[in-house]
Amino acid sequence: MLRILLPLLMTPWAGWGGGPLYELAGQFTPGGVASVSLYGVSGPFTTSTLSDSAGRFTFKRLEAGAYTIAVFLPADGEARQTIEIGPATAGGASGSRRRVWLSLEFKEDDFVRGPALARHTVSTRQLAVPDKAHRLYEEAQRLLARRDAEAATRRLEEAVALAPGFATAWNNLGTIAYQTQKYTRAEECFRAALEADPTSYEPLVNLGGVLINLHRLDEARDYNIHAVLVRPTDALANAQLGMTYFEMGNPERAEKYFVQAVAMDPAHFSHPQLFLAEIHLRRGDRQAAAGDLESFLAHHPDWPEAARLRETIAGLRQ
Repeated sequence: MLRILLPLLMTPWAGWGGGPLYELAGQFTPGGVASVSLYGVSGPFTTSTLSDSAGRFTFKRLEAGAYTIAVFLPADGEARQTIEIGPATAGGASGSRRRVWLSLEFKEDDFVRGPALARHTVSTRQLAVPDKAHRLYEEAQRLLARRDAEAATRRLEEAVALAPGFATAWNNLGTIAYQTQKYTRAEECFRAALEADPTSYEPLVNLGGVLINLHRLDEARDYNIHAVLVRPTDALANAQLGMTYFEMGNPERAEKYFVQAVAMDPAHFSHPQLFLAEIHLRRGDRQAAAGDLESFLAHHPDWPEAARLRETIAGLRQ
């Protein structure tokens, strides 16, 4: 039964275009002045701000939907977490604006440091990128903050034309292509990013993801294994390796990586609980499957198919 529902339930939640806009305010501990970035999950969007010395930050005029928040503290590294913004997470309304409060408590193990933190390190080849290409990249980020993906893509294309070794720009192009379901182009861009900088983590894990969508599972397995070895605490890498084994017909091995993904980021946009529910249901463990779905709903209260999931849970609990 759940296998039939899974493709529908795995459809990314894009939010409600044209609906109310939200303000996200929050604080992370341990505090400090940090770069705080917000990335759209189901569509091209990025914005960033600096926190104050207590770790407080604010983002305004956000559409409802799922986002990845990344906190980078120079002395500690980067920590990421999936968040959702919508009616159920808002603490009150005022006209067309709603305010969501986010409290992030990071442990030492949540931060990625050293060579694994490729996004915040610069290789020798990246130092050779001309200033004009960097300016085009920064302009693209401002356009993405306004959700103008087409214009951002043009700026990024100009940047890599000027600097074919600009790995970060290639990865950004690949991410936009992936989020707009242009998977072949996404693969090309991620491969170009890795060719420009073989040590870069972001295009590595992103290539592992797009190869799943292209149903090239043997290649996807190799890249996702590499990603997990490079960054074993990354929820995305673990979830993608779980998806790869799941699609290859190895649910026992897949389960290990989905469990790890849930432990690292229970609201992760890959929705590992849905895969775990199916694995448990195939084994005939209806109660475990119901628990997986309840965990999913606890972290995704605004999910469009929530009513159907509750019916499924009720049936499994009988």
